[in-house]
Amino acid sequence: MFWKAFGMLAVLAVALLAVSASAQENWPQWRGPDQNNIAATADPPVTWSETENIVWKTALPSWSGGSPIVWGDKVYLMSPSKPGESKEEQDAGGAKLLLLCIAKADGKVLWEHELAEGNKLGNKQNMTSPTPVTDGAHLWAMTGSGILTGMDMDGKELWKQDIQKLYGKIGLQFGYASSPVLYRGNIIIQMQHGFFTDDPCYLAAFDGLTGEPRWRVERPTTAVLEGPDAYNTPTLLPVNGKMQIILSGGDCVTGHDADTGREIWRAWGLNPKHGQYNRIIPTVAVCDNMVYAASRVKPLIAVRADGEGDVTETHTAWKWDKVGSPDVPTPLCDGKYFYMIDDNGRATCVDPKTGVPIWGPEHAGSGTVSASPVLAGGRIYWTNEESETTVIAAGPEYKVLAKNKLDGGRTLSTFAVSSNQLFLRTATHLYCIGKK
Repeated sequence: MFWKAFGMLAVLAVALLAVSASAQENWPQWRGPDQNNIAATADPPVTWSETENIVWKTALPSWSGGSPIVWGDKVYLMSPSKPGESKEEQDAGGAKLLLLCIAKADGKVLWEHELAEGNKLGNKQNMTSPTPVTDGAHLWAMTGSGILTGMDMDGKELWKQDIQKLYGKIGLQFGYASSPVLYRGNIIIQMQHGFFTDDPCYLAAFDGLTGEPRWRVERPTTAVLEGPDAYNTPTLLPVNGKMQIILSGGDCVTGHDADTGREIWRAWGLNPKHGQYNRIIPTVAVCDNMVYAASRVKPLIAVRADGEGDVTETHTAWKWDKVGSPDVPTPLCDGKYFYMIDDNGRATCVDPKTGVPIWGPEHAGSGTVSASPVLAGGRIYWTNEESETTVIAAGPEYKVLAKNKLDGGRTLSTFAVSSNQLFLRTATHLYCIGKK
């Protein structure tokens, strides 16, 4: 018991130490150390091309929607193995689901660890869409087939859980894509599904050191058919000194006690017409006790997170049901401004407290956008599916600063930021973008 308790304290200590270091160097999970896609102290390049401001690029075995993470001098990301000659593997990638470790300095692949076998295509994703998470001493990765694995930083496997064997079949229409989240030594996952199952939706937590289940809480919904399906990631938000897990899907957004999973509050409004196909892809954005939940394009609702019970009428601050809200990219908020990049590359800035427009929607980018925007150096960066990144100025004045094209491969992943470098995954390569 002593060593188990000591180990849990060690995990917590490393996570707390990461808070001070991660803003400068580490990007330990999807959307960064604070899950807001903001790198406040970074100053990455504004312009780049295949021959400008590329520190290195590394060929990857296959394509994936999973994003890279960074800790210290290493970059980690998931990928299928190199595809074989069959049409299935040419479309989805190889059968093996891998975690890769890449040297941050030169892009050399240091090791790869096989997490599972069994890859398949699900619309825009394969079974490596979830982004891994680390505390600097351990790595955790979830596959789209429901294999949750704990490892050390050298890729040595510590434990493995098969979520489908433990809790039942994954019933999403297009496969699982949510990334795991670390809180107080527990790995938290969500399972919001309904298209191919009648099993309930739920939140669950596992001991980060042993993989032992800690708790599982059902998340009921009245949504029907595809409505319960959600491909997003739980987000942590401190509210009045207590950490909450914020989750959207199933026609509503909810706040949960991060220690137990107990639902604290719920706001409906993501599917006012009660349609059957209102699956949710964007993760919620949170800032200053406010939760911003996008639906299938619109509406987007802003909810105060300090309520209890059904807070639909009492705590919904504003709604956005006009052009500009996203279907796939997750919005971001820096406290002063709330930014939306929609799937067509339109950018919008509104007051985060009132929803009053400041500028936009402006058709800043081109093509289809599936990656989420990141804010760094006072600029907003986002990449379309043809690997073209649009850069605009953050703040009250709309200004396009650059458009930067790379290899043109299908790009679904969101940037990771470390120091003054951006890490971007295209269909074929991982790029380190920065000044040489």
